[in-house]
Amino acid sequence: MDGDVRVVVADDQEIVRTGLAMILGAQPGIEVVGEAGDGREAVEVVRALRPHVCLMDIRMPGLDGIEATRELADEVAVVVITTFDLDEYVYDALRAGARGFLLKNAGADLLAQAVHAAARGDALIAPNITARLLGAFAAGAPSTPAQPVAPLTDREEQVLAAVARGRTNNEVAAEFHITLSTVKSHIASLMTKLGARNRVEIVIWAYETGRVR
Repeated sequence: MDGDVRVVVADDQEIVRTGLAMILGAQPGIEVVGEAGDGREAVEVVRALRPHVCLMDIRMPGLDGIEATRELADEVAVVVITTFDLDEYVYDALRAGARGFLLKNAGADLLAQAVHAAARGDALIAPNITARLLGAFAAGAPSTPAQPVAPLTDREEQVLAAVARGRTNNEVAAEFHITLSTVKSHIASLMTKLGARNRVEIVIWAYETGRVR
């Protein structure tokens, strides 16, 4: 991507919103171009400013973060940021098209990594909560998850499992001794076969089908 990653921060708590904006604004390659205090304002600001990424809180008055994510998922990369006691909402947010999620106590480095990952079409799910969150919600997932339009190859199954465990593309490449471009090709194939819009939906499908527990 040429130039800085342009970000909008949406959170109904001004002190949190200001803090996140200050943290991100201090990171190299990131520019905070706007803020929003609720979901409806987030939709309006994103459509007016056309950022690369929207950092979205879940619980906000009026239009909440889940509905705002659903409206914006095809227009901007949404990264949900939440507190662990709100994890019952995270699954819905990911289903709505969020490209990853973090906890509000994530450090500056992880926050910046998530923004850069989302901007380049990747996803970052906080590794310390991946298994617990997605595993918990897989238990309440549909009993008959959607079937792939074509069978997965053995390598795709391996890549799927690795991604679902929170591995980055570089880590997957190193684990299986394949190139980064090959990893990206496998992930693109998985998205096509599973009807997934992004990496996160691949992970959800892996949990729903019991491939990862």
